[in-house]
Amino acid sequence: MKVLDSLQEECPLDKLTDWQFLYKTTGKYSGLSIVECRHCKLQALFPRTNQKELYTQDYYQGKADYTYIDERDHKKFFQYVWEARIRNIKKFVRSGNFLDIGSSFGGFLESAKGEGFQVQGVEISEYASRYANEIGIPTFNGSLVEARFPDNHFHVITMIEVIEHIENPSLFFQELTRILKPGGLLLLQTANFDGWQAKSEGPNYHYYMPGHVFYYSDTILKKILTNLGFSRFVSYFGVDFPLYAKLQKSRGSFQKWKDYLNWFRISYYHFKSKWKRNGFPITSSYVLYAFKK
Repeated sequence: MKVLDSLQEECPLDKLTDWQFLYKTTGKYSGLSIVECRHCKLQALFPRTNQKELYTQDYYQGKADYTYIDERDHKKFFQYVWEARIRNIKKFVRSGNFLDIGSSFGGFLESAKGEGFQVQGVEISEYASRYANEIGIPTFNGSLVEARFPDNHFHVITMIEVIEHIENPSLFFQELTRILKPGGLLLLQTANFDGWQAKSEGPNYHYYMPGHVFYYSDTILKKILTNLGFSRFVSYFGVDFPLYAKLQKSRGSFQKWKDYLNWFRISYYHFKSKWKRNGFPITSSYVLYAFKK
């Protein structure tokens, strides 16, 4: 297989730069080149689009080829999921400094603030971070490394479908470890490439898109974090909140009564995400709770 000498980033697990071409994507964003580490099989996108160029106002308003749902349009429905996730986090960490990376317009942090946490956001989009600051959610516009937070400062750090966007994961993981308190919780939500969904769909898997640059698995993430001093993990195959919250959130996109039939599909997928085949989960939906020593 073809070796990509021009990709010089080190693998965040093996610390090597030994990448090989895997395939071209065939899904919604077809033609993207996917490579993998020869040793641990971590996947990456190469070449890439500049991240800051992706997250403009058009991205948040559905006017770009690669877009995001504006959480402000259906905030009261998103809150079902945000509040359910905070309740689960509080089973492990009751209070303290709470950092959300990729915090968008600050809705999730509003829910954390309402539960007594001292909140802080980091958001690469100037458009989204400006709005968050205007509504009273302190948000740094830029990267985590640029924010220069103090050592051992945060009790909770969350990254909801963000870690796959990070260009230099080795540096990023080190920074996460530096600013998280001993005993603190790091929450990562991403696709689990150990799951059969990712394996079976291959180049057609929907998670391959321009803004996603590294593709992780439960196994690889735990190895990376163990090497950095994390000692306890809780893996949620699916999501870390109940089905009820997911169903209530989905109502925000319903326009007619027949849309409620989607609840059957959502429920089926929710329960399917808990099933395993040969020791690996059926789906690739995934949340990891990692605790620093």
